Amino acid sequence: MSQPSLGLRANWRQFSLLVLVNAFVGAMVGLERTVLPIIAERDFALASKSAALSFILTFGLAKATTNLVAGRLGDRLGRKRVLVLGWLFGLPVPILVMVAPSWSWIVAANVLLGINQGLTWSMTVVMKIDLAGPQRRGLAMGLNEFSGYVAVALSALATGEIASHYGLRPEPFYLGIAFAALGLALSQFAVRDTTAHVLHETTQSGEYRTIPASAATALSTSNQVGLVNNLNDGLVWGLFPLFFAAAGLSLKQIGFLAFIYPATWGVAQVFTGALSDRIGRKWLVASGMLLQGVALTATVFVHSFLAWLLANALLGIGTAMVYPTLLAVIGDVAHPAARGSAVGRYRFWRDLGYAVGALVAGALSDAFGMGAAILGVGVLTGIAGAYAALRLPESLQQSES
Repeated sequence: MSQPSLGLRANWRQFSLLVLVNAFVGAMVGLERTVLPIIAERDFALASKSAALSFILTFGLAKATTNLVAGRLGDRLGRKRVLVLGWLFGLPVPILVMVAPSWSWIVAANVLLGINQGLTWSMTVVMKIDLAGPQRRGLAMGLNEFSGYVAVALSALATGEIASHYGLRPEPFYLGIAFAALGLALSQFAVRDTTAHVLHETTQSGEYRTIPASAATALSTSNQVGLVNNLNDGLVWGLFPLFFAAAGLSLKQIGFLAFIYPATWGVAQVFTGALSDRIGRKWLVASGMLLQGVALTATVFVHSFLAWLLANALLGIGTAMVYPTLLAVIGDVAHPAARGSAVGRYRFWRDLGYAVGALVAGALSDAFGMGAAILGVGVLTGIAGAYAALRLPESLQQSES
């Protein structure tokens, strides 16, 4: 039996298919980014921001925990089985949101959505790293996150448009039924497992040993910076629609702002991921976090739709500099035999940021107002950028040696 080839060109068919599958994964999250915070206020009369953001808290906890399990399951059972399982958890989500008679149903739906995202997105990440081999990890992660977050953006735009014409429920969530069904069908009948690629790369990498100190530092720093990155994304998801609605923007305008941030993030990742393969990981991560901090802070001090549009675009660019690059760092320093577990641990800490962001944003908003919450998270994000500049070692050379 011939050995599988590593590299994007050699595996372009399966890689492209996984890009498409991850687009459906991202679209499931995009369903909620425009309308669900507004549903909390208008359909369920949740005045407390902490209560309104509780769906992000449960989503973040479920996704983070599932990420940890997904990596280990993927290493032991195979990537494809875990991918298909993730879609089975996603199928009920849009239906529960559509028919929910109480907010507890929405919270329960987001537990299932978190499990869906933890299993499916983790596996598309790991499978793409498996296929790409050691040379083009940054580009591979850029393409993966591009497909996911452009889909988040388009789904958020579509649900905002549908809601502005037909109402907040149930019409915007019909899309979710189609996304989950298509994602499941492709994963079950078209995707092939990548375990053979892992075994082939493992034979080239040699025996699995304890990771060196520099790799351990890279992993721990990536976990910490990743948590702050998704902390601010949790704030954007849950608080920005309410902040912009309070400023008098229409549902259509809010939907466009919910689109422009992940759209800029998604498209730019193709370039930033590839750029990290050329210039290195460290300074893209540090400068990207600093740019996010500036964009969040600016949101509080500007007061027009165009200014908020620019701030959201800058926030997306900053996130694009960080997101695929940190995943590439994990791919650089983790041994192929332990890659799924290493990615799972990183994604556990990173997506725990959603839960922390919901708690921080809700508590600060209830105590001091939404502007203070956004400003506080912006400052924290900038501090995380400085921390990355001081502590994150450059990992690119390790992947090439």
